Amino acid sequence: MNASLAKSSDACTISIVAARSLNNIIGNDDKIPWRVKGEQKLFKDLTMGGCIIMGRKTFETIGRPLPGRKTIIVTRNDSYTSDGCECASDIPTALTLARSKNTPIHIVGGGEIYRKALELDVVDIMHLTTIQAEVEGNVFFPEIPESEFTLVEKKEYHSNIDYVYECFQRIKI
Repeated sequence: MNASLAKSSDACTISIVAARSLNNIIGNDDKIPWRVKGEQKLFKDLTMGGCIIMGRKTFETIGRPLPGRKTIIVTRNDSYTSDGCECASDIPTALTLARSKNTPIHIVGGGEIYRKALELDVVDIMHLTTIQAEVEGNVFFPEIPESEFTLVEKKEYHSNIDYVYECFQRIKI
Protein backbone atom coordinates (compact mmCIF):
# COMPACT_ATOMS: atom_id res chain seq x y z
CA MET A 1 0.00 0.00 0.00
CA ASN A 2 1.15 3.52 -0.72
CA ALA A 3 2.42 4.96 2.56
CA SER A 4 0.89 8.31 1.67
CA LEU A 5 -2.69 7.09 1.97
CA ALA A 6 -4.42 9.35 4.43
CA LYS A 7 -5.07 6.63 7.00
CA SER A 8 -6.89 7.79 10.11
CA SER A 9 -4.34 7.03 12.77
CA ASP A 10 -5.61 9.37 15.47
CA ALA A 11 -7.63 7.65 18.15
CA CYS A 12 -11.32 8.43 17.82
CA THR A 13 -11.04 9.96 14.34
CA ILE A 14 -14.29 8.99 12.62
CA SER A 15 -14.05 7.95 8.99
CA ILE A 16 -16.28 6.44 6.37
CA VAL A 17 -14.71 3.68 4.30
CA ALA A 18 -16.75 2.77 1.23
CA ALA A 19 -16.49 1.42 -2.28
CA ARG A 20 -19.01 2.48 -4.89
CA SER A 21 -19.50 2.17 -8.62
CA LEU A 22 -19.54 5.05 -11.09
CA ASN A 23 -23.34 5.10 -10.73
CA ASN A 24 -23.08 5.25 -6.90
CA ILE A 25 -24.11 1.63 -6.26
CA ILE A 26 -22.60 -0.03 -3.17
CA GLY A 27 -24.66 -3.22 -3.16
CA ASN A 28 -27.19 -5.41 -4.85
CA ASP A 29 -29.41 -6.82 -2.10
CA ASP A 30 -26.87 -8.50 0.19
CA LYS A 31 -24.02 -8.76 -2.32
CA ILE A 32 -21.21 -6.52 -3.51
CA PRO A 33 -21.76 -6.34 -7.30
CA TRP A 34 -18.07 -6.55 -8.30
CA ARG A 35 -14.90 -8.50 -7.67
CA VAL A 36 -11.88 -6.24 -7.98
CA LYS A 37 -8.37 -7.46 -7.23
CA GLY A 38 -6.69 -5.30 -4.59
CA GLU A 39 -9.72 -3.32 -3.52
CA GLN A 40 -10.37 -5.41 -0.40
CA LYS A 41 -6.70 -5.12 0.59
CA LEU A 42 -7.09 -1.35 0.48
CA PHE A 43 -10.10 -1.67 2.83
CA LYS A 44 -8.09 -3.91 5.15
CA ASP A 45 -5.12 -1.53 5.20
CA LEU A 46 -7.36 1.45 6.00
CA THR A 47 -9.30 -0.25 8.81
CA MET A 48 -6.73 -2.59 10.44
CA GLY A 49 -6.31 -1.96 14.16
CA GLY A 50 -9.37 0.25 14.38
CA CYS A 51 -12.97 -0.13 15.38
CA ILE A 52 -15.46 -0.74 12.58
CA ILE A 53 -19.14 0.17 12.81
CA MET A 54 -21.59 -1.45 10.42
CA GLY A 55 -25.25 -2.24 10.10
CA ARG A 56 -26.58 -5.71 10.82
CA LYS A 57 -27.23 -6.53 7.15
CA THR A 58 -23.67 -5.58 6.22
CA PHE A 59 -22.33 -7.67 9.08
CA GLU A 60 -24.40 -10.67 8.02
CA THR A 61 -23.05 -10.45 4.45
CA ILE A 62 -19.52 -10.66 5.91
CA GLY A 63 -20.63 -13.35 8.37
CA ARG A 64 -17.96 -12.85 11.05
CA PRO A 65 -15.93 -10.19 12.84
CA LEU A 66 -12.98 -9.08 10.73
CA PRO A 67 -9.58 -9.99 12.23
CA GLY A 68 -7.54 -7.17 13.76
CA ARG A 69 -10.51 -4.86 14.19
CA LYS A 70 -13.11 -4.36 16.89
CA THR A 71 -16.63 -4.71 15.47
CA ILE A 72 -19.77 -2.86 16.50
CA ILE A 73 -23.04 -3.81 14.82
CA VAL A 74 -25.88 -1.28 14.62
CA THR A 75 -29.24 -3.00 14.89
CA ARG A 76 -32.73 -2.15 16.12
CA ASN A 77 -33.09 -5.74 17.37
CA ASP A 78 -32.24 -5.53 21.10
CA SER A 79 -31.73 -9.30 21.34
CA TYR A 80 -29.27 -9.53 18.41
CA THR A 81 -25.81 -10.83 19.35
CA SER A 82 -22.77 -12.15 17.55
CA ASP A 83 -19.64 -13.65 19.11
CA GLY A 84 -16.72 -11.25 19.12
CA CYS A 85 -18.88 -8.20 18.42
CA GLU A 86 -20.72 -5.53 20.36
CA CYS A 87 -24.13 -4.23 19.35
CA ALA A 88 -25.70 -0.79 19.51
CA SER A 89 -29.22 0.39 18.78
CA ASP A 90 -28.12 3.49 16.83
CA ILE A 91 -25.08 5.32 15.51
CA PRO A 92 -24.63 7.69 18.49
CA THR A 93 -24.57 4.70 20.86
CA ALA A 94 -22.16 2.85 18.53
CA LEU A 95 -19.87 5.89 18.48
CA THR A 96 -19.87 6.07 22.28
CA LEU A 97 -18.85 2.40 22.43
CA ALA A 98 -16.22 2.90 19.72
CA ARG A 99 -14.69 5.94 21.43
CA SER A 100 -14.11 3.82 24.54
CA LYS A 101 -11.75 1.62 22.46
CA ASN A 102 -9.38 4.58 21.91
CA THR A 103 -8.70 3.57 18.28
CA PRO A 104 -9.65 5.09 14.93
CA ILE A 105 -13.34 4.60 14.17
CA HIS A 106 -14.41 3.43 10.70
CA ILE A 107 -18.02 3.39 9.50
CA VAL A 108 -18.13 0.67 6.85
CA GLY A 109 -21.75 0.36 5.72
CA GLY A 110 -24.32 -0.11 4.55
CA GLY A 111 -26.11 2.65 2.74
CA GLU A 112 -28.44 3.66 5.57
CA ILE A 113 -25.59 3.72 8.10
CA TYR A 114 -23.50 5.93 5.79
CA ARG A 115 -26.45 8.29 5.25
CA LYS A 116 -27.22 8.62 8.96
CA ALA A 117 -23.55 9.18 9.86
CA LEU A 118 -23.31 11.99 7.31
CA GLU A 119 -26.56 13.53 8.60
CA LEU A 120 -25.16 13.53 12.15
CA ASP A 121 -22.10 15.55 11.00
CA VAL A 122 -19.72 13.26 12.91
CA VAL A 123 -17.53 12.12 10.02
CA ASP A 124 -14.00 13.60 9.90
CA ILE A 125 -12.67 11.71 6.85
CA MET A 126 -14.18 9.80 3.93
CA HIS A 127 -12.14 7.09 2.20
CA LEU A 128 -14.03 6.46 -1.03
CA THR A 129 -13.07 3.94 -3.66
CA THR A 130 -14.84 4.34 -6.97
CA ILE A 131 -14.93 1.22 -9.12
CA GLN A 132 -14.61 2.37 -12.72
CA ALA A 133 -17.74 0.58 -13.91
CA GLU A 134 -21.48 1.03 -13.80
CA VAL A 135 -23.25 -1.89 -12.12
CA GLU A 136 -26.76 -2.96 -11.25
CA GLY A 137 -27.83 -2.70 -7.66
CA ASN A 138 -30.32 -1.33 -5.18
CA VAL A 139 -28.13 0.02 -2.37
CA PHE A 140 -26.60 3.43 -2.96
CA PHE A 141 -23.92 5.56 -1.36
CA PRO A 142 -25.52 8.79 -0.14
CA GLU A 143 -24.96 12.22 -1.63
CA ILE A 144 -21.65 13.66 -0.45
CA PRO A 145 -22.05 17.06 1.22
CA GLU A 146 -19.36 18.57 -1.03
CA SER A 147 -19.39 21.95 0.72
CA GLU A 148 -18.34 20.19 3.96
CA PHE A 149 -15.44 18.10 2.61
CA THR A 150 -12.34 18.71 0.54
CA LEU A 151 -10.36 16.21 -1.51
CA VAL A 152 -6.91 15.71 0.06
CA GLU A 153 -5.67 12.66 -1.81
CA LYS A 154 -6.43 10.74 -5.00
CA LYS A 155 -4.77 7.60 -6.33
CA GLU A 156 -5.61 5.49 -9.37
CA TYR A 157 -5.28 1.70 -9.27
CA HIS A 158 -5.15 -0.58 -12.29
CA SER A 159 -6.71 -4.02 -11.84
CA ASN A 160 -9.16 -6.39 -13.51
CA ILE A 161 -11.53 -3.40 -13.08
CA ASP A 162 -9.71 -0.13 -12.47
CA TYR A 163 -10.59 1.88 -9.38
CA VAL A 164 -9.82 5.26 -7.86
CA TYR A 165 -9.19 5.89 -4.17
CA GLU A 166 -10.07 9.36 -2.88
CA CYS A 167 -9.69 10.73 0.61
CA PHE A 168 -11.90 13.63 1.64
CA GLN A 169 -11.37 15.58 4.84
CA ARG A 170 -14.00 17.63 6.66
CA ILE A 171 -13.47 21.33 6.21
CA LYS A 172 -12.86 22.87 9.63
CA ILE A 173 -14.69 26.12 10.10
